[in-house]
Amino acid sequence: MRMSGAEAILKSLEKEGVDVIFGIPGGVMIPLYDVLMDSKNIRHILTRHEQGAAHAADGYARATGKVGVCMATSGPGACNLVTGLATANMDSVPVVAITGQVGTHVIGTDAFQEADTTGITLSMVKHNYLLKDPSEIPEVMQEAFLIASTGRPGVVVVDLPVDVCRGELNFKYPEKRTRLPGYKPTTTGNARQIKAASKLIVSAERPVLYAGGGVVASGASQELRKLARLLELPVTTTLLGKGVFPETDKLSLGMLGMHGTSYANFVMMETDLIIAVGARFDDRITGRLDTFAPHAKVIHVDIDPAEISKNVKADIPIVGDAGKVLKEMLTALEPEVEAGKGKDLKPWHRLIREWKKEYPLLVPEGGLRPQFVVSEIYRVTKGKALIVTEVGQNQMWAAQFYKSTKPRHFLSSGGLGTMGYGFPAAIGAKVGCPDSLVIDIAGDGSIQMNVQELATAVIEKIPVVVAILNNGYLGMVRQWQELFYDRRYSHTDLQTNVSPDFVKLAEAYGAMGLRVTKPEEVAPALRRAFKARVPVFIDFVVEPEENVFPMVAPGASLDDMIGG
Repeated sequence: MRMSGAEAILKSLEKEGVDVIFGIPGGVMIPLYDVLMDSKNIRHILTRHEQGAAHAADGYARATGKVGVCMATSGPGACNLVTGLATANMDSVPVVAITGQVGTHVIGTDAFQEADTTGITLSMVKHNYLLKDPSEIPEVMQEAFLIASTGRPGVVVVDLPVDVCRGELNFKYPEKRTRLPGYKPTTTGNARQIKAASKLIVSAERPVLYAGGGVVASGASQELRKLARLLELPVTTTLLGKGVFPETDKLSLGMLGMHGTSYANFVMMETDLIIAVGARFDDRITGRLDTFAPHAKVIHVDIDPAEISKNVKADIPIVGDAGKVLKEMLTALEPEVEAGKGKDLKPWHRLIREWKKEYPLLVPEGGLRPQFVVSEIYRVTKGKALIVTEVGQNQMWAAQFYKSTKPRHFLSSGGLGTMGYGFPAAIGAKVGCPDSLVIDIAGDGSIQMNVQELATAVIEKIPVVVAILNNGYLGMVRQWQELFYDRRYSHTDLQTNVSPDFVKLAEAYGAMGLRVTKPEEVAPALRRAFKARVPVFIDFVVEPEENVFPMVAPGASLDDMIGG
């Protein structure tokens, strides 16, 4: 079938099952946007900034498990995508980004709106391509989706010169492939290692199951739950792992790490066996590495061999897909448990119950507290909402006080910690899950990073709810300044720079704006917002100098917590 490069790109996207693209056109992208105008199968959502497009594609991918797609023009457009692409890649989110490029004959001449997109993104995405001939399009597009969605998921950039877009080719989409030459992710765990891990698990007296975002990516939540309940293993998760094990379960320890629960951190310091699945032992989890889990042996399951023993040495490394490895592990463990070979964990659980009783997460009294707002969001939604967060104090309060029970229902920028992520990601999540109540828990600083996407949400009729915990500061930085810099609040006071009236701002875009200043107003405002059919900003004016506790100070040991 003879067609243009632009038509081939669109046809390839349809072949991959793409139903929505987030993007902004530009000069070199006009040929592609021209054919997109006639598409009956793909919805295009015009964002107001390319970073918003990248975050929206990311939110769509995290919420649905599908590959998110975003587009931008050459030069500044592609550069504006970079933060969003780095955010998605660091959290192993499958995204394909199509960027426009100047004509192949002027690449390298500093042509108008030229940027070396492949060079810029090389170190921060999983893979990228610079197309040089229209005939490459079908194969490259198929490879892009395969690479983005398999192994450790990530971002793939396809850089599209305008002359390639205008050129012609005989289009034939390749037969579906499951692997490429030189690209062979290991998905099945080593049987000997799994057997050794199983023996170690049944012999442990103080084990803990530590789950991360890899369990979400693998769709392995059910296998993880079976393993935990088979052996009565306490479970702690990373920020990105929230929901893979229900936080309402008695075995749940909640999130661990810098702002994790005290009892999760105590468990890590006293455990004799860590069963890590799809988690990478990053610095926010381990605290001071040389004191981390001093009594523990480590079983580490991850599809990316580069992550195993990178930060914490694994005694039993298992490279493979979390779901497949857990299934094989369950097969090996079930006969052991039936034979009564497991250790008595009652003393371990008794100690954990004592810690939970002595060190609970508490909502402070007096005034409108952000912890109370999040707790009310949880209560009013009955834990059934899809929560997205910005980054900072709001993010940690959301993680602490909103109990997640399902995977893909708590979306947050983990590795890169990108302010401005939440609102556009919530838009993408709502597009992917239109029947879900989607709430962005935000800070007054972070929401202003991409507040222009209110236009996107209003015009596209995407009714997300944004709960702004408005404390007048760049809160997390202010907290560090209070605790470690003698309250020298250098350039973190947003009120002195005149923050906007968020109610009027929402109304200016055609959305609904509400303001809450008292605890008794929280629930009624939430219920009103949830019934609205338009985007809603709720301005919760909370205590200005509230801190997130417990907190492990940078460089401190995990059991050396401030507060909590």
